[in-house]
Amino acid sequence: MVGRRIREEKKVTVEATLCHIIDGNRLLLQRKAAGLFGEGMWNGVGGRLEEGEAPWEGAVREVREETGLRASNLRSHGVLSFYFGRRAVPDWVVHVFSTEMFRGALRPGEEGELRWFPLDEVPYDEMWQDDRHWLPLLLEGRRFSGSFYFSEDGTELLGFDLKPEPCTCLGASPAASTA
Repeated sequence: MVGRRIREEKKVTVEATLCHIIDGNRLLLQRKAAGLFGEGMWNGVGGRLEEGEAPWEGAVREVREETGLRASNLRSHGVLSFYFGRRAVPDWVVHVFSTEMFRGALRPGEEGELRWFPLDEVPYDEMWQDDRHWLPLLLEGRRFSGSFYFSEDGTELLGFDLKPEPCTCLGASPAASTA
């Protein structure tokens, strides 16, 4: 076809962080506010990385912005890739962290409601469908990597490939000195 260009759809993969704050036998979760990605679902605290920002720096920043807490001694659990629809590249690549070290008082924000849940009452039925597969590994202190494949609208988990690493003691990230 002369004079006609075929353009490929070029979607950019979003690089983000997710941090789970643990206080003894409680887990802090956030229910995303109306109009935000993941609206109405409970999740750890996180968001997009800013240009030039290391994943642990982004996690510390997001925790501070969304909760008012100052997190330190982040543990890196791994990276998860999320695909929505039948794409060859992920829509989201998420660096997953946890911490038991934080200071400050919870401050309500625009991102959504914050609530502490007992570890044995994590509301998996009100979370992304993938969480029930990898969050128990995080709560055990394990590392993992994985890919999760959702329907285009994100309402159905179509498949996944989760690779837990052998159980080892996790070390702290460079964020240990940011408190």
